[in-house]
Amino acid sequence: MGICRVDIHLADGEAFDIALRVVKAADPFDYLVLQPEQKDRRLIQVYMRDGPAQSLLDNLQSVLEDRKNWRITVASLDVTIPKLPEPKDEKKNARQQNTREELYVQVSSGAKLDRDFIVMVILSTIVAAIGLVSDGVAAVIGAMVIAPLLGPILGFAMGAALGELALLRRGILTLLAGIGIALAVSFALAMIMPPNWESRELMSRAEVRLDGLALAMAAGGAAALSVTRGASSALVGVMVAAALLPPGAAFGLFLGYGEWQLALRAALLLSLNVAALILSALIVFRLRKIRPRTWIEQQHADRAVWLNAALSGIFLLVSIALILLLDLGQTVDIGN
Repeated sequence: MGICRVDIHLADGEAFDIALRVVKAADPFDYLVLQPEQKDRRLIQVYMRDGPAQSLLDNLQSVLEDRKNWRITVASLDVTIPKLPEPKDEKKNARQQNTREELYVQVSSGAKLDRDFIVMVILSTIVAAIGLVSDGVAAVIGAMVIAPLLGPILGFAMGAALGELALLRRGILTLLAGIGIALAVSFALAMIMPPNWESRELMSRAEVRLDGLALAMAAGGAAALSVTRGASSALVGVMVAAALLPPGAAFGLFLGYGEWQLALRAALLLSLNVAALILSALIVFRLRKIRPRTWIEQQHADRAVWLNAALSGIFLLVSIALILLLDLGQTVDIGN
């Protein structure tokens, strides 16, 4: 379990006394009370493990939220000398987890729709489309490495878990923009690249299989788990991109080639993967107790979870509609 330092800047007086009592009740392994240059200010530096730090932050915000001129900052510490003893009893099994506030900042920054995101989606789609048409496995894998699609998936799921509609909206808009850009770029590339119907990489993106859905579920859950633990998300980002970018690029290519049946199959795979990614990430966030601090905010989160479930249901309904269209198209072909 990691170690963090919580700095509490506030005015001297009653607020300081209350905050100090909250700090002592949190049982940190060390804390300091400092006097800044401003005579009417105090600084409390608290050193504790990451897990209990969330409770301390929640309690401090509860007692200070109606007061003015205070600020809390959190910094992760890699090393402390001498080495701290391992936690005992039930604390020993506590799971390492970043604080809710740290997670929000990290996920929110990754879900932004900016110039870098757009350029990376364009470049990754070009690489993916070339790999699909040329049956180049290495090119498809390279496209998944650079595709920035992990951020909006996590942003959407965390926005639902916290009831943060702004983050929820940012995540879904960035995700839709990324998918839309991938479709447009691959559609344009289909105008200049002849089709290769012998390409296994391309034709496999028109197949809906259980192992593909399992990949999407595992990728969404692993992405949410990695970000809550503060672990590197590079590899799970590749897994998320594997579930989204190749089917999206294949969808645009098939549309450009005028192969509507294959395009519908790729769209079906893409829709199912998006629903699986979002639902599995949301489940992990809920299991890791990523939820709002106050009771009122919790009500908003419950509504957001229902909204998330409804949107995922829409993806599933779209998938069912695509399946029906595919069945109808096959019936017409047989009749002809």
